[in-house]
Amino acid sequence: MFPAKLCVTSKGLGSLLHLQYLSHHVPKRTIFEFFKFWKDQKPKTNISDLPYAIVTPATVSPRRVLPEHIQKPEYADTGIPGMPSLFPILADHLDVERMRASGQMARKVLDLAAKEVKVGITTDEIDEVVHQACIDNKVYPSPLNYKGFPKSVCTSVNNILVHGIPDSRPLQDGDIINIDITVYQHGYHGDVSETFLVGDVDKRGRQLVDMARKCRNEAILTCRHGRKISDIGNMISKHAGQAGFAICPIFVGHGIGKLFHCKPDIWHYANNYPEEMHEGMIFTIEPVILEYRDDPLEDEDGWTVYSKNYARSAQFEHTVLITNTGVEVLTAGANETFLNVTTDSEDPESVLDAENQEWKFRP
Repeated sequence: MFPAKLCVTSKGLGSLLHLQYLSHHVPKRTIFEFFKFWKDQKPKTNISDLPYAIVTPATVSPRRVLPEHIQKPEYADTGIPGMPSLFPILADHLDVERMRASGQMARKVLDLAAKEVKVGITTDEIDEVVHQACIDNKVYPSPLNYKGFPKSVCTSVNNILVHGIPDSRPLQDGDIINIDITVYQHGYHGDVSETFLVGDVDKRGRQLVDMARKCRNEAILTCRHGRKISDIGNMISKHAGQAGFAICPIFVGHGIGKLFHCKPDIWHYANNYPEEMHEGMIFTIEPVILEYRDDPLEDEDGWTVYSKNYARSAQFEHTVLITNTGVEVLTAGANETFLNVTTDSEDPESVLDAENQEWKFRP
């Protein structure tokens, strides 16, 4: 998830009766970016009562550079991404092949970054590892200079919801950290993230991380051709709510491929939007799960989004491909078992026409 996207609830304009303006909002996303939910607000938390450290901005080192021979996306020099499509782009044979490669490269880099997670290391040092891994593998770290983002990876610790900029703060015992990796390889972006435990994390923190992983995984299992995209958010809401956690509703998954972000938008909260999944769609599923309902506040850096009342958040992300038999997880790790999730025999069959590079569906 990079950058943030904001969206309105499933009840459309009528739901605005239940919303109010954010005092600090995440800019330049959608026309509904200024709104937030009224209900279930939690009073200001006493910092001294928290079993984890509150994260505040630290020193950000100068932007790292890349060798000229590495293929760069359209925004690498200007910071301006390409014009997004108004509709989802269905992948052809070449798209699928290259998205598999970029997805697995993103996974490789994330696994390297994960080995660095320990008490005392700074998030800037993690960025250095990610940056060098991209150079070694001849790929571009997609976050770098995307709309001006200054680093090669997002590192969001404890009360940072998303888009944390790597800096000089050392990780502390009891932290949780989301590392969000996207790489650009052969003209295609692969996107994956996970939340990791640092040292001895309290029980509630461990439960939060476990639930975020479960929400993503259960959402993936709902995916198949012909299903509504809303099934994803409804499944996430079901599991998070039953466990007593909240969903941050303003950040969504997104289509991905030659563009870092494109249609479709993937809402992670309960909704009844009518859009359907279709074979050939490639998108991310990346819910932000909170300890309790809280408001987002954007830092002066224009990127880092904090929780107003210090709620911790955890996030897990995969890039998935909708197939004629279910879903393929393009960024799956070696220990994950849903590389090819099949669906029941009532699903329509389809083929990718090799000559026309179009998806043909048969009843």
